Amino acid sequence: MNIINESGILALSTRLQRLSEQLRKDGALLYKAFGIDFEPKWFPVIFTLYHKKKLGVVEIANEIGYTHPSTISLLKELEKQHLIKSEKDKLDERKRLIQLSPKGAALVEQMKPVWELISNVLGEITDNQNNLLAAINEAEEKLANQSFLQRALQMKKSQE
Repeated sequence: MNIINESGILALSTRLQRLSEQLRKDGALLYKAFGIDFEPKWFPVIFTLYHKKKLGVVEIANEIGYTHPSTISLLKELEKQHLIKSEKDKLDERKRLIQLSPKGAALVEQMKPVWELISNVLGEITDNQNNLLAAINEAEEKLANQSFLQRALQMKKSQE
């Protein structure tokens, strides 16, 4: 066992990042194995637009939980790949509405069986006594009510 694993809760962020990177790397290799040219980092936007059809940049950022600048960066990449297209909102000229391009929609159809396989494998991986997905949901809910920083500062204050 390495020191990060031995450090317990202190290295939670590091271990979650490590797990995330491993899943992302294997996900990319799985798409490749199916002959699909797709970056896992594109998934949240593509998946959201597949389900929500047409959204503004702010709505996409809210849906995927990313900052506005991070979302714009991802959208630029996807536009460069011709996976999405945008048009001006008829009601608000300043607003761009984003949707999957025909190429993006075709890619989603190609990826659906892979998504099903990924869901099944992740279901198997997380189906333990301590269900990872349930634990993540609980932790995210707590953080939505009060951030990590707010909790730490409040705890420090109450200890003084």
